[in-house]
Amino acid sequence: MDDASEIEELRSALAAEQARAVAAEARAAQLEARVAQLEKQLAKAIELLGRNSGNSNNPPSSDPPSAKKSKKKRLKNRPRGGQKGHQGSHRQLLPPEQVHEVVDLFPSACESCWKPLPQVPDEFPRRRQLTDLKPLAAHTTEWRRHAVVCPCCGYRTRAEHDPDVIPRLSFGPRLMAVVALLTGVYHLSRRQTVRLLRELLGVRISLGSVSAIEKRVSDAVEPAVDEAMESARGAAVKHADGTTWLRCGALLSLWVVATTAVTVFKVLPNGQKATLRDELFGRVRGILVSDRATALKFWAMERRQICWAHLVRKFVSYSERAGPAGKLGEELLEYTSLLFAYWSQFREGQLSRETLVERMAPVRLQLEAVLQRLVGAEVLGVSGSCADILAHREALWTFLQRRGVEPTNNHAERELRGLVMWRRRSFGSQSERGTHFAARMMTVAHTARKQGLEVLEFLAACCAPRPAGAAAPSLLAAA
Repeated sequence: MDDASEIEELRSALAAEQARAVAAEARAAQLEARVAQLEKQLAKAIELLGRNSGNSNNPPSSDPPSAKKSKKKRLKNRPRGGQKGHQGSHRQLLPPEQVHEVVDLFPSACESCWKPLPQVPDEFPRRRQLTDLKPLAAHTTEWRRHAVVCPCCGYRTRAEHDPDVIPRLSFGPRLMAVVALLTGVYHLSRRQTVRLLRELLGVRISLGSVSAIEKRVSDAVEPAVDEAMESARGAAVKHADGTTWLRCGALLSLWVVATTAVTVFKVLPNGQKATLRDELFGRVRGILVSDRATALKFWAMERRQICWAHLVRKFVSYSERAGPAGKLGEELLEYTSLLFAYWSQFREGQLSRETLVERMAPVRLQLEAVLQRLVGAEVLGVSGSCADILAHREALWTFLQRRGVEPTNNHAERELRGLVMWRRRSFGSQSERGTHFAARMMTVAHTARKQGLEVLEFLAACCAPRPAGAAAPSLLAAA
């Protein structure tokens, strides 16, 4: 073999080796990319497995058994019942005007000289009360239109039907109010309601009648609910929160708007921005306390307050990560604990608002600086979230400057819980009429509680017949 052939053979071998090296590098790059992708998926899966009500927006009912066991473990040394230092509660005696029967007891003879004593009432007698129920019974009224034969001509005349005297319905306003109270406020099923009315009051009623009564009561309270909605829309400070609602298996959006005076529930076709703006709020008025829902971005940032309870759960999820994200998440939790400590002192009157603002100034700077560091760290699932929090920077600290604004949205979340439990028990509603009934009844119940009204009395007043042109009962009458 001559030198030229040998050189050509070596060149071919070198080219083949270089091609194999390039292919190996490409394969290695593919494997590295695949490993990186799998690591991201694994990290996301671990994060999802570790989610609970303490580090996410999931409800406590969704916590896995491991989370519940860890909570029990923390409390295993805690005895049952009231803890040491707990202020006990005692039954208070009713005032004399609310007592239906009084039994006066007098001593018969003096314990010193044993002479008879006169029955002179004591100004401060020792009182003992017993509360019981008398037998409950329904009150049924029957109208009879008699026919009378004229003694002169023998013509038989029957009393005419006067709709102003003889009611059109078979059930009175108070009974309708009780039915609506049982199904719409205490969330009994219709079958349970039928059974309870028969056993407790002796009232026999069908399932269809219960459904018809629900519609009548829902229509009767509609003006009061609309008035409450207008009050909520015009309030200087309002809390809002949303979740899902089911109607015949279709997914809808359930929202609550709560103020110090009213709580209004509304089921919407969806939770999109245009729907919330047009059907729930009408227009931007006052300060809105909420989470960072994208659909609420139409509300000006300077007129919003982002819920710090949501942020705390987010920071907890950061702190549970490994590496720099975990350490920075712990720093965020430390600054947030200072925020709530100062706010608690302010609410208890230990700090003035000026002192609160002064003490929160360095906390605010340090907390936002940590968020900036997390954004720069480019951590998957963390940096983007921190960037979004910083995009809401103007809405994080409104509670420091505006009176009546809370740093959390706990008010709306507590109010929403009632309808969430209804949804869990009954899988939502089965018709549009049932959806309206659920939202209106819970609006009446929660608002009446805030206004100091008795729900049963208010429902009965709404169902009672009114003269033409008379105004419907108002939930805001107390205000």
